[in-house]
Amino acid sequence: MIQSVNGSGGGPSGPPDLFELLKKFTSGGPPGGRAAGLFVGIIALVLLAWGVLTCFYTVQPEERAVVKRFGSVTGITDPGLHFRLPFGIDQIQWVATERVLKQEFGFRTRDTRQGERSSYSEAQFEDESLMLTGDLNMIDVEWVVQYRIDDPIKFLYEMREPTRTLRDISESVMRRIVGNMLGSEVLTIGRVEIQQKAGEEIQEIMDQYDAGIRISTVEMQDVVPPPAVQPAFNEVNEARQERERMINEAQKRVNQEIPNAEGAALRTVAEAKGYATERVNRADGESIRFSAVLAEYQQAPTVTRTRLYLETLNEVLPGIGQLLVVQEGQVGPFPLLDVNRSETRASGGDQ
Repeated sequence: MIQSVNGSGGGPSGPPDLFELLKKFTSGGPPGGRAAGLFVGIIALVLLAWGVLTCFYTVQPEERAVVKRFGSVTGITDPGLHFRLPFGIDQIQWVATERVLKQEFGFRTRDTRQGERSSYSEAQFEDESLMLTGDLNMIDVEWVVQYRIDDPIKFLYEMREPTRTLRDISESVMRRIVGNMLGSEVLTIGRVEIQQKAGEEIQEIMDQYDAGIRISTVEMQDVVPPPAVQPAFNEVNEARQERERMINEAQKRVNQEIPNAEGAALRTVAEAKGYATERVNRADGESIRFSAVLAEYQQAPTVTRTRLYLETLNEVLPGIGQLLVVQEGQVGPFPLLDVNRSETRASGGDQ
């Protein structure tokens, strides 16, 4: 129970009240001594409250805390409630080690609420984004470097401004990579290669500086020509597309004509080989037939000669047509042998 300072009652028994103790501490002695005692008591209470409040600190789940004692780092604490020496003896620095941070180049994202669509600043950052490619073309490149703090102690004490250093290194690496490539490659097929190379080289340089930063990704947001050269760039792209179209058509024609020519050549060669084989086989057959006839002629010359004569007539007469035999003393000729009679009858029968 709290009693008044001017009261004289003792009150019920129990634990002494803080104000009662302060009253007893300042009740004795002259007025000057009482004031000094009151001041000392207030200071003691303030020191006690300060000590209690500075004995504990909390580390959030996405953070790590670096503890310093008299300016010297004593360790790193994990998320949770922790004790420290009060009165500023232990100093705490919180570092967001589990949060993915980012550096934006060529644009800035405005602060947006959760669940809302991201919006971007309308300010121009051409000093960051304008670059010169390997074929001496100007190009506007916007990209983002995402990173995490891997080592809080190195991040805080190895370098004076690690984030500023990361920004300068990222811009330098990106300008060098883009400057070694053609503008058409940067705009089309080279984006994945640029992102991969930039991430690897930035991480390598940051490891040399021992900055305690781990690069997550490098993403190119927008790659376009500057507005001043946009019309000329469109004309160049149209000319390149026309060239590619003509090249593709020519290649298509080549793919059609070459197989046709090769097929015709193979067909001609095959026909020539077949004709040569036929002529050789026919010559071989004629020579064999002549040899056989010669052998028969040597055995029976008269019979063989007569047979050859008749066979020759059989081959020749069908091509002569009508054969007329003219006798002396006759007025007109008459057909003796009509060799085409059978053919004429056959044709008449067909009609």
